[in-house]
Amino acid sequence: MTAPEASTTAVGPVLFFDGECGLCTRFVRMLLKLDREGMHGLRFAPLQGTTAQAYLRRHGLPTEDFATLVFASDWPRSAAAPALRTDGAIASLRAIGRPGWATLVSLFPRGVRDALYRMVARNRLRLFPSGPVNPAADARSARRFLP
Repeated sequence: MTAPEASTTAVGPVLFFDGECGLCTRFVRMLLKLDREGMHGLRFAPLQGTTAQAYLRRHGLPTEDFATLVFASDWPRSAAAPALRTDGAIASLRAIGRPGWATLVSLFPRGVRDALYRMVARNRLRLFPSGPVNPAADARSARRFLP
């Protein structure tokens, strides 16, 4: 079975992430490694890119605050509400067929998870410096990224 193409017209899950954050790119690399063949159709786009910016505007989300993960389950339709912060991470894990990991993270109450997330997010660029990095390690992964 071949991996789905990352076309801009196919409906499916997309994780929008801070493309300049070392921690965010590490999380995306982890997801790519866990779903090496792309069998689950999860695609990625940096929050600074045109795809994410259009999505954020359509959902009334900040277009200049990159301290969050935004998971869209049905991009580009965008009918479903996005999952933010730790809910976005959990939804991403579920999207790649890792419900056990998602359940483990979701054992902690959202308020606790998101408080810790916000604390790390405020310091992420200092703690996890990277500059703009494409987390796609190879051509097979690169096709899963949207502009």
